[in-house]
Amino acid sequence: MGKEHSAELILKLYELRREPVMRKARDWMLSFNPTSAEEVEKTMMDPEVGAYLRMVLSYWDMAATLVAHGAIDADMFYETNGEHIGVFAKIEPFLAELRTKWEMPEAFKNLEKVIYDSPNGRERVAKTREWMKSILQQMTEAQTNQASA
Repeated sequence: MGKEHSAELILKLYELRREPVMRKARDWMLSFNPTSAEEVEKTMMDPEVGAYLRMVLSYWDMAATLVAHGAIDADMFYETNGEHIGVFAKIEPFLAELRTKWEMPEAFKNLEKVIYDSPNGRERVAKTREWMKSILQQMTEAQTNQASA
């Protein structure tokens, strides 16, 4: 695998992210902050937004699979992507339970592997989760302030 081939695949992945429905799904994902495995499952089956969650999760697991199997250079992927960490941070606390419930021990294994194998991967997930919590808190406070004004 050459760097040029990795670059081509990364650019193709980027183009897929720009597709209009995928863009909507990625935007929606910013507001999805599950607090339980049940909430993840319920959202996946929701007729309005379930497709968005499934689309974003499967997209990043697919991209990670290309990295895990060597089709995309891992270092190049790490240097050009970060959204997958935020997506994974949202489901990671519930992943073991979801895998058990679904009887799918391999669910999101490539996304998990690529992130955990990256430099400071586990720490990045934890920091990203904390950052997302602070953003959510700021948004909630802004809405409260706006409502009381």
